[in-house]
Amino acid sequence: MDYADKEEFLKEFGEDYGYPNAPKSIDQIRATEFKRLENGTVYLDHAGATLYSELQMEAIFRDFTTNVYGNPHSQSDISSATCDIVRAAREQVLDYFNASMKDYKCIFTSGATAALKLVGEAFPWSHQSSYMYTMENHNSVLGIREYALSQGAAAFAIDVEEAVDNDGLSESLVTSTKISLLPIQRRKGASFPERDPAGDAYNLFAFPSECNFSGSRFNLDLINIMKKNPERILEISPFSKGRWMVLIDAAKGCVTQPPDLSKYPVDFVVMSFYKIFGYPTGLGALIMRNDAAKLLKNTYFSGGTVAASIADIDFVKRRQGVEELFEDGTASFLSIASIRHGFNLINSLTVPAICRHIASLGMYVRKVLLSLRHENGADVCTIYGTYTSEVSYHDTGSMVSFNLKRPDGSWFGYREVEKLASLSGIQLRTGCFCNPGACAKYLGLSHSDLLSNIEAGHVCWDDNDIIHGKPTGAIRVSFGYMSTFEDAKKFIDFIRNSFVSFPNKSANGNLSKGGSIHFSPEGMERWLSVSKYVIKFITVYPIKSCAGFSVERWPLCSTGLLHDREWLLKSQTGEILTQKKVPEMCLISTYIDLNQEILVVKSPRCRDELPINLKPDSYNGGIDEIDLYGQRYEVLGYADEINLWFSKAIGRPCSLLQCFSPTFRVCLNKRGDTVMCRDLESRLNFTNEAQFLLVSEESVSDLNSKLSSKADTRKGIDGVTVKVNPMRFRPNLVVSGGEPYAEDRWRNLKIGNNCFTSLGGCNRCQMINFTHKDGQVQKSNEPLATLASYRRLKGKILFGILLRCDISELDTDSYLEVGQEVHVNPE
Repeated sequence: MDYADKEEFLKEFGEDYGYPNAPKSIDQIRATEFKRLENGTVYLDHAGATLYSELQMEAIFRDFTTNVYGNPHSQSDISSATCDIVRAAREQVLDYFNASMKDYKCIFTSGATAALKLVGEAFPWSHQSSYMYTMENHNSVLGIREYALSQGAAAFAIDVEEAVDNDGLSESLVTSTKISLLPIQRRKGASFPERDPAGDAYNLFAFPSECNFSGSRFNLDLINIMKKNPERILEISPFSKGRWMVLIDAAKGCVTQPPDLSKYPVDFVVMSFYKIFGYPTGLGALIMRNDAAKLLKNTYFSGGTVAASIADIDFVKRRQGVEELFEDGTASFLSIASIRHGFNLINSLTVPAICRHIASLGMYVRKVLLSLRHENGADVCTIYGTYTSEVSYHDTGSMVSFNLKRPDGSWFGYREVEKLASLSGIQLRTGCFCNPGACAKYLGLSHSDLLSNIEAGHVCWDDNDIIHGKPTGAIRVSFGYMSTFEDAKKFIDFIRNSFVSFPNKSANGNLSKGGSIHFSPEGMERWLSVSKYVIKFITVYPIKSCAGFSVERWPLCSTGLLHDREWLLKSQTGEILTQKKVPEMCLISTYIDLNQEILVVKSPRCRDELPINLKPDSYNGGIDEIDLYGQRYEVLGYADEINLWFSKAIGRPCSLLQCFSPTFRVCLNKRGDTVMCRDLESRLNFTNEAQFLLVSEESVSDLNSKLSSKADTRKGIDGVTVKVNPMRFRPNLVVSGGEPYAEDRWRNLKIGNNCFTSLGGCNRCQMINFTHKDGQVQKSNEPLATLASYRRLKGKILFGILLRCDISELDTDSYLEVGQEVHVNPE
């Protein structure tokens, strides 16, 4: 740690950072309450879910092991005591929002989403109602639109510019803020009817107190304006008539600035507790004004919400209490009982101090990111949100959302950033964060862009981070009350080291000179003239993602090495299983006896080895079809006893399938691109991209040299120096006889009488970080983290090359053999 950096940070933010007036400093909090982070993990997704304190959990455990809690719907003493605990929890929630029990009620739900759903279902929609919401809203708020539209109501969004709180000056709100009304939505082509002169319709306006995409905070004076004088925003629009009610999504905003309900008479506020203090999850609350509660109609009734019902006639008498009327079923009373321990922790620090502490870290990261420049002077980072020099950093929220650019102005994909951050022990969030309106607004995505992206196959949580040269989402880091300067500094160092182009780096800012993927043709010709390449190892992997076996000599066929990746395992839900999701697959060993036509599999979890007959008449599971990596296959199934063996071996139900016949019909997405497969000309078994994968011993040796010299990752998971074997990369061919990474520039190869074409580098994933020892699967960040530092190109981490066998030149009795010379032609 560079202490000068911290001193500089404390000069600017020291009065607010670290809880100087609290019982514990931030360093003491981390040392005593978050010991699980001592392994170097940097957690920066507090907007998604903050971390629970270990002392908080200890207090909950003592509470639950000391006291007895019972169902609040019973009449026993224990149940009555539990009712008291629940009642006290309601008061604590209302106190957090400075809400009077005379005016508000607290209804516990399974989360903020459930609270929003409750409002949408029970709101008195009519054909004269309107649902208005800001563009910057979570999907859970947008979902209320379905209830409004289905009841004939109108729905429309508004875009609010410069939405940062301006000291509550309601008179200047409209003049200082630009509010744009977006197109009206109606379902089934219904036209807007004339309004009742009496204005009896009920309308709902929803907005977040803090945008979970950008961190921008909305001026809460919108509440008073919409309730008292909606014409100031809606002007002469007919939608300004009727009674407007206001809903605030405070799931994110209540962490540092819970709305003060004594100042802002909002009708509905939703929140989730895990956003504030980490535990419990699955519990939220709807804070509702008493007069608003009278308007909601809960259609469903259940245990706890009825005073009486008769089973065989249409009769039900509902309870009168607001909480009892809307809390269906038995409340999550143990979770409710636990929240007081979370509030005790927050109250010991105070919400204003937490707000200042988190904001200091957010502002620091923003300032540094904005100052970063590539060697050519180009900006590295684009930050989203309303953050001007006039805005106090206390008002900037707890998150920073951004994207990164290369020196030439093109974008780094956010998934690349997320993957590399994970390798560095940094956990952050990428995508649109379930906030499509804010995402489109800040990324400048038009309706045509969004529809085009969807047509191209883009959906939430996929890897399509750049489409048509534009980002489809962003990177978000967010801080919690236990975050430290060291967390922020490690993140900044990661960005600098991984994405900023300096003079001693290559032009793209990713590939160091020592591990260059760019070789000059002249240099390649020199190496080829003095190098003699030979095959050192040949490995066949019969079952996709299971262990392979080495051979001295092996036949070739139209799909590559005979029987290579000819089988796979499929889950009961139809998912194709690989080591990425089922690491235990690497424990299954395989061997094929060509003379006996038998595939033999073994597993430490199974007592007996399993012989599988390769003869065509041995299959009895039927023929089916599956799609995999852009290609459709006919597959053969097996008998139950074989499937049960594999289910035991990997610890989950599965079935074994054999490739019967790839039909050569490439599955295209709607944009016309292949889904994944790079080799579109060859017959393929269940390989990811091509028939063969080749690595060189010299490249592996160079990687091991870098691993041994990397001080901060010198010790592996078993306490010894990290060293990888060529088999870690699951190659079919290992060659030797040249310079490290010379294979990057190979264009064509000839081995014996067989010709091969290079399809380029193999993009590596987390799978190469799995090892197994004594029947246990272990995972570290290596060697992928080291490869990422010098073998990264356009978002891919390359090691080894993919090959295609030229089938037209394949002999009927072709084979590969250890010791054969490899003749190569460069580009």
